[in-house]
Amino acid sequence: MANAPIGRVALVLAGLLGAAATVLVYNSYHRDITLARERVSIGGQVAQTPCGPIEYATAGDGKPVLVVHGAGGGYDQGLDFAKTLVDGGFRVIAMSRFGYLRTPLPSDPSAAAQADAHACLLDVLGIEKAAVIGASAGSPSSLQFALRHSRRCTALVLLVPAAYVPRPDGGASMQTPAGTAFLFDTALRSDFLFWAARKLAPQTIARAILATPPAILEMAPEDEQARVAQVLDHILPISPRRLGLVNDVAIISSLPRYELERIGVPTLVVSTADDLFGTFDTARYAAEHIPRARFVSYPSGGHLWVGHQKEVTSEIIGFLQ
Repeated sequence: MANAPIGRVALVLAGLLGAAATVLVYNSYHRDITLARERVSIGGQVAQTPCGPIEYATAGDGKPVLVVHGAGGGYDQGLDFAKTLVDGGFRVIAMSRFGYLRTPLPSDPSAAAQADAHACLLDVLGIEKAAVIGASAGSPSSLQFALRHSRRCTALVLLVPAAYVPRPDGGASMQTPAGTAFLFDTALRSDFLFWAARKLAPQTIARAILATPPAILEMAPEDEQARVAQVLDHILPISPRRLGLVNDVAIISSLPRYELERIGVPTLVVSTADDLFGTFDTARYAAEHIPRARFVSYPSGGHLWVGHQKEVTSEIIGFLQ
């Protein structure tokens, strides 16, 4: 009988510890999500265009460069990437594509409609021509911009592009790393679940969402690890990006072949051989069929070209200059 009070005390202590852990987790999540929501609410503005409301931000002075973000992004992802371009003397225009942050998803959210929206935004900003950088899932609309608005596109950069390539087995152009579909149906549906997965399973997130082999991240220098961490941190808040993600998946799952041979602007295409999304093949194919395009590849680095950030930005700045 003497053990009964001890057992009750142990249960009470366990309950108190569990409650304390829950409070700590909640407070940590609440702090991070509040900061994330504040960050995206103050950095951009919404332009009313003939193509609908488009959220955007600008930075720097000089030749205009339209930065078209990838999946999970928004204008903030574009600005993060474009810091070196601003330092290189360019004026960067970063927008939130359809379904991301404060740019609503219209009835026609296709890559062609997105390209027209890019032109609409440039109209509102009074920019006649601009170079375009399309990263990952931002590549389809960037290619369409170069085709549909060719006189307004001065140069085209495709980074790890989500684009068409004929596969020997007739499979999809883009490949899906293990766990991506599961995370899309779980963690990418909820701010809290994504936050928790980011904290508890960073290697899984890096492989499934960033399509980068974990070993590459482990060997990367501190500044590159910090860059990757920022990319993941800035996916929060995920909830106002969810519609854009769903739309990107729909577009990428059935990529058609565009008339690459009609692209007449200088083009730079960049990818890595170990990108788990398979963009090395899509990039090489695009470079082979766009007249006079230049293909720059690296043997490793994954979807975020980890370990080659300085080289990639130097290539882009030299190309645009």
